[in-house]
Amino acid sequence: MERYICIHGHFYQPPRENPWLEAIEVQDSAYPYHDWNERILAECYAPNSAARILAEKEQIAKIVNNYSRISFNFGPTLLSWLEEKAPEVYEAILASDRESQKTYSGHGSAIAQAYNHLIMPLANRRDKYTQVLWGIRDFEHRFGRPPEGMWLPETAVDLETLDIMAELGIRFTILSPGQAARVRPIGARVWRDAKGGQLDPTMAYQVRLPSRRKISVFFYDAPIGHAVAFEGLLRSGEDFAGRLLGAFSETRPPEAPPQIVHVATDGETFGHHHRFGEMALAYALDSIETRGAARLTNYGEYLAKHPPTHEVEIIENTSWSCSHGVERWRGDCGDSTGAHPGWNQSWRAPLREAMDWLNSALAPRFESLGRELFKDPWQTRNDYIAVILDRSPEDVAGFLNQHATHDLSPAERVTALRLLEIQRHSMLMFTSCGWFFDDISGIEATQVLQYAGRALQLAGDVHGEDFQSPFLKIIERAKSNSPHYRDGHHIYDTFVGAARVDREKLGAHYAASSLFKDYPQRTKIYHYFVERQQYQRLEAGATKFVVGRATFDSEVTRETCDLIFGVLHFGDHNLSVGVREFLGAQAHEVLVKDAAEAFVKADLTEVIRIMSAHFGASIYSIKSLFRDEQRQIMNLVLDAPLAEAESAYREIYLRHAPLMRFFTELRTPIPKAFMAAAEFILNTELRRGFEADVVDADNARTLLDNVRNMCIELDTSGLSYALSRTIDRLAERLLTDSADLARLRRLESTVRLARSLTFEVNLWKAQNAYYAILLDVYPGFREKASSGDKTAQSWVELFRALGQKLSIRVS
Repeated sequence: MERYICIHGHFYQPPRENPWLEAIEVQDSAYPYHDWNERILAECYAPNSAARILAEKEQIAKIVNNYSRISFNFGPTLLSWLEEKAPEVYEAILASDRESQKTYSGHGSAIAQAYNHLIMPLANRRDKYTQVLWGIRDFEHRFGRPPEGMWLPETAVDLETLDIMAELGIRFTILSPGQAARVRPIGARVWRDAKGGQLDPTMAYQVRLPSRRKISVFFYDAPIGHAVAFEGLLRSGEDFAGRLLGAFSETRPPEAPPQIVHVATDGETFGHHHRFGEMALAYALDSIETRGAARLTNYGEYLAKHPPTHEVEIIENTSWSCSHGVERWRGDCGDSTGAHPGWNQSWRAPLREAMDWLNSALAPRFESLGRELFKDPWQTRNDYIAVILDRSPEDVAGFLNQHATHDLSPAERVTALRLLEIQRHSMLMFTSCGWFFDDISGIEATQVLQYAGRALQLAGDVHGEDFQSPFLKIIERAKSNSPHYRDGHHIYDTFVGAARVDREKLGAHYAASSLFKDYPQRTKIYHYFVERQQYQRLEAGATKFVVGRATFDSEVTRETCDLIFGVLHFGDHNLSVGVREFLGAQAHEVLVKDAAEAFVKADLTEVIRIMSAHFGASIYSIKSLFRDEQRQIMNLVLDAPLAEAESAYREIYLRHAPLMRFFTELRTPIPKAFMAAAEFILNTELRRGFEADVVDADNARTLLDNVRNMCIELDTSGLSYALSRTIDRLAERLLTDSADLARLRRLESTVRLARSLTFEVNLWKAQNAYYAILLDVYPGFREKASSGDKTAQSWVELFRALGQKLSIRVS
C-alpha cells in the first residue's frame, strides 16, 4: 500500500506597513537589514527558494526549490510585499506552484489564507466572509487558479467559518488534532471520542456543516510538528526524515485508506527560527524521495485520490496556539511567549473591546452613507480586493462605475474610496499578532493601533464625528506592564501620533526633503503623487531658504490638496518648515517676495517672522519627516560632523598606534580613549573597503591583523552585510558575462577573503549564481579546456577554485 508524506509551511509575517504610507519604515531592531521582513526574507523566504543539499565534505551537491515539494500558504499581505521588494523570490514561489501541479497530478501545493490573519471565530459573519473571499481573490490573482485549500489564522476555527469557506469553493483546511471532538466512519451511527488528539492523523476527515455543505479537514501530526518547531529536530535532515517515516503504522487495517504522514508548522521555522532549517527540510525530502521510502504529495492530490472515509466534529473556538481556545486574543488566559515572567496580559480584553466597539460603530455608518454611493455597500466591500490588488486609475474607475448608484462626482469618488479604506483598516486592526505577544507596547500591538488610528482619522473626515474620544476611553483601561508606557491611551498617542500623516505633514516632508533631494517636477512619495507648481531656492553660505507650491494626490483615496511651503535651513539639524493650503496667487506672491527679500538681506529673524505670519502654527521640523528620509537626511547632516570626528579619531589612532600595540604586548589594557579611536577607524576602514567595487584583500587583512592584535570589537553584522552585498554584485556581473576571466578572478579573490574572516559572510546569492553557471556554462568550458584551449583551462581552474571556496561540488 502506498505511503504518503506532506510537509505544510504556514509562511506569514504581521503587516508592518505604516497605514498612512502603505510602506514599511526602517526598523532598527532588524539591523543590519532595513526591517524585519527584509531580514526574514534573507533568512527564510529566499533560502527556501534555493535550498542546499550537502554531499560529502559539507559541499553543496544540489540546489532545490523547497516550495515545489511541500504544501504551503503565504499571507496575502506578505506576498504583496515580496512582489515589490523581492520579485525573484516572489516569482520562485509562483513557479513552484506551477511545478508542483506537474508533480502532484495537477494539484498545486499553494493554498490560500484568510486575508489579514484575524481570528475568525471572534469576527462577525460579514468580516469572516470578506476575509475568506479576499484570501481567495488574492490567491487567484497571484497563482492564476482557484485555491483548493485555505489556512485559517492560528488554525482558529468555528463552523460558521468552515461553512463560508465551503460556500466559496474551498475543499479542505488543516487543523491541530486537539481541535477534534469525535469521529466515526461515514454512514455509521456511533461516534468515538477524539478529544485530546485521540484520532488517526494519517487520513482526511469530512465535516458536515449546518448548511449541509461538507468540507474536508486534515489533522497534522502534533508530536512531529512540536519536535520540528521546539525540539531541534531540524538539526539533522536525516533525523527529520527518520521521524517522518517512523510515524507510519505497520498494523493499519487493509481496508483503511493509505496513510499520509503530514506536519504543519510556521514556514519561518525553516531558516528563521532554526538556522539552516531549510537545508534539513530539503535533505529530508530528497532522502525520502530518493530511497522510495514514501511518496511526497500535497493535500489536494491526496484528497482527490483518497476521499474521507470518516467524519469528524470539531471543537469550535479553538486554535493551535492557545490552550484555552481563542482566549489569547481577548483575555488574560495565561498563554504568552514566556519572555517576561511576572507580566500579565490583562490589556488584551480592553484592546479587543476597543476594536470591537470601533468596528460596530463604523459598520452602520458605512452602510448608511454607502447606500447613497453604492448599489450594495457590502458587496462593494467584498469586491474592493480588486482595487487593493491594482490601484491604477483605469481599474479604480472601472470598479466605481460597476458599483456606484450614479455617475460619481470627484468629491463623491473620494468619499467612496475613503469609506472602503475605513472598512479595510477596520479589519486590519484585528490582525491576530496584536494580541499574541506579551505587552500592548510591543510592535505588533502598536501596529494594530495604527490601523485603528487610520480608520479613526478617515471616519472623522467622512462622517464628521468624534470616534476617537470614546475609543481612547476604552483603550486607556489597557495597562502596560512597562511603567514607561503606562496604558493604551499613552501608547496610542506615542506610536500612532508619530506615524500619523495629514496633508500638512506630507507637504512638510516634501518641502524639507527637497533641500537634500533633487525631485523632478512630478514625483511619487510612497503612495502620493506630487506635482511641483512653483519652486524657488536661495542660499547664503550654509543657510538655505526654499519657498514653493505643489499639489498632492493620494493613489489610495484619490483626494488632492494644493499646498504652499517655506523652508529655512541653518545648515545643521535646525530646520523650520511652514505649510498651508494654497489660498490664491496673490497671497503666495506676497510670501515669496517678502521672504526672499529678507533672506537676501541676511535678516533671518525677519524670515522667521514672515513664515510665522503666513503659516501660523503649521511649523514643522526635521522630526516631522517620514522615518526613512529622516534617517537619510540626518546622515547627510552628519557628514561634516562625522568627517570632523573621523579626522580627529584618525589622528589619535595613527599617532598612538605604536603605543597601543606596545600596551598589547605588555598585556595591559589599552586606555579607553585610544580604544574608541581604534575601534572607530578600523571598523570604518574595513566597511569602506568591503563596499568598494574592487576589494583590496591585502589591505583588509592588514586592518584585520590590527583588529586582532589590539582586541578591537568589530561591527560583525554590519561588516558581514557590506561584504555580502559586494559579493552579490560581483556574482551578478559574472552571471551576465560568465566568460569574463577578470570578473571571475575578482569574485574568487573576494570570496577567498570572506572565507578567511572570523565572522560569517552570507554567500547565498553567489552560490546560486555559481550553480547556474555550473549547469549552463561550465560544461562548454570544460570541453574547450580538454581540447587544449589555454584560456578555457585558466577559466576552468579558477572556476573550480571558486567552487571550492563556495562549498559547491564540481564534478
